Amino acid sequence: MRPRGSPEELEWRRVRAIELLKGGYQPVEVARMVGVDRRSVRRWNAAFRVGGNKALKAKPPPGRPAKLTARQKKQLTNDLLKGAKAAGFPTDLWTCPRVAEMIARRFRVQYHVDHIGRLLRSLGFTPQKPQRRAIERNEQKIQRWVKEQWPRIKKKPLD
Repeated sequence: MRPRGSPEELEWRRVRAIELLKGGYQPVEVARMVGVDRRSVRRWNAAFRVGGNKALKAKPPPGRPAKLTARQKKQLTNDLLKGAKAAGFPTDLWTCPRVAEMIARRFRVQYHVDHIGRLLRSLGFTPQKPQRRAIERNEQKIQRWVKEQWPRIKKKPLD
């Protein structure tokens, strides 16, 4: 599994570990200081001895490049926070098909509906299910009923 962080951050961690090793620290101490397993430090040291600084260089993340740029993802986040009504939908509920449609309209990029959930997760959004509430609901009457009628009906007293 790929460690967290950008390729540049991971490279900085490897270079820092080698500097600490050169400074006389033991691999176990370096691992604790850098926040990795001691075996990673030993692996980086072996790669450094064979390939030098070039062996520690950042490599691009594996997989297909993202369809949206970092700037577009930031714009998408802002658009999602404004709500679905602001994007021209009849209700304020975001669904994966709606997000895919909005991305296609706004950025001219096609995403499969099944991938939208992963994209939203990477942006920090989590699935939420809206609570169903009747339009006719009257909060004041409900509170009054709970205060006056519920204690009379309930067998055990409220805390």
